[in-house]
Amino acid sequence: MSRIGRMPVEIPSGVDVLVKGTHVSVKGPKGELQHTFPADMDISVKEGVVTVNRPTDEPTHRALHGMTRALINNMVVGVSTGFSKVLEVNGVGYRAEMNGNNLVLNVGYSHPVEVEPPKGIEFEVDERTRQITVKGYDKQMVGHVAANVRKIRPPEPYKGKGIKYLDERIRRKAGKAGKV
Repeated sequence: MSRIGRMPVEIPSGVDVLVKGTHVSVKGPKGELQHTFPADMDISVKEGVVTVNRPTDEPTHRALHGMTRALINNMVVGVSTGFSKVLEVNGVGYRAEMNGNNLVLNVGYSHPVEVEPPKGIEFEVDERTRQITVKGYDKQMVGHVAANVRKIRPPEPYKGKGIKYLDERIRRKAGKAGKV
């Protein structure tokens, strides 16, 4: 039995969860999220707890069971506390700064690259530590925007220059054989 799927999702105060069949909408102080789940899953809300049940023990139902519960939990956590990803800019002359709501990156190109945040996403830049924080209430969107910012200048293995996740380790290469 799915250990994740069996766990109930606690609904914190200030968060409303509406379930209509397999369509779930979650509303909280940070925003509102909606998702339609597979028809086989049985989603119910009782006394401040969301539970997900599956019809059979088939492998597809077992996989959908855990995934459905995890997505509902991400929706509840997102609208109540939110999610964030931290990126780090490494390299001589590389920097990030804010221009209104937009993120402006100077990362070795002949021009600065400006990134406009989609709805529900905001950027924060700490210029002293050269860190970019991507914040939002939709976990998938936060990860997607952070990946797109990283894609502008991925870290290279020789000097480690580029944009990387804060907890990411870059495998370094030695360079030319003649150099010490």
